[in-house]
Amino acid sequence: MDKNSNSYTFIFAIIMVVVVAVTLSFTATTLGPLQKENVRKEKMQNILSTIGIETSRENAEELFNKYITQQISLNSKGEEKEGVNAFDVKLSKELSKPEEEQSFPIYVANYEGSEFYIAPLRGNGLWDAIWGYIALKEDANTVQGVVFDHKGETAGLGAEITTDWFQQSFADEKVFNGQGELVGVSVKKGYSGGNNKDDNQVDSISGATITSDGVSIMIEERLKNYLPFLKKRQNIKVAIR
Repeated sequence: MDKNSNSYTFIFAIIMVVVVAVTLSFTATTLGPLQKENVRKEKMQNILSTIGIETSRENAEELFNKYITQQISLNSKGEEKEGVNAFDVKLSKELSKPEEEQSFPIYVANYEGSEFYIAPLRGNGLWDAIWGYIALKEDANTVQGVVFDHKGETAGLGAEITTDWFQQSFADEKVFNGQGELVGVSVKKGYSGGNNKDDNQVDSISGATITSDGVSIMIEERLKNYLPFLKKRQNIKVAIR
């Protein structure tokens, strides 16, 4: 066949399209399960990191199974939902449902003799979704740790929610105020409270007001769905004392 003919060019183009399509399909099929497994283990790492356990992906599942003693899926009334795997609940999908149809996963951990309650978070930043996890100590009020991530926040500004200095500022903050109301932890612009851990506030990220507000709203809105659960745990601890 004449390599300079239109037919040759057309056939060659078809062959290349087919070869590329087959290659991409094979790559996606081969790497798909591996990618899903990496995402699953990264989720375990994030959950564990809120209570101070840093681990590699290789050890994540072992430590997760060791320290996460319960994985509970709650309904909007704080009651446990049967037949719903908490780990498989995706907040990105749940938030599109009416509240009474949503599942609210929570993880109970036992580590170094203490119990912790870890809830997933999801909200909106400046450009796109933000998400993370928050761990409360056994008083169901004091923050043990948080981890945040984002899809498209600006580097050096909103993306700072992923940095250690910002996340560590939440440690030992309270999510209930002095009147017993669940208010979360507000990321406050111009905060001057120093190390006050009873004012339900931390300092915001300079130049990232909308992302900071998004974190505040995300924590309060998501935790309010766990109010019956948290109150019940608080009452149990008081009764034990």
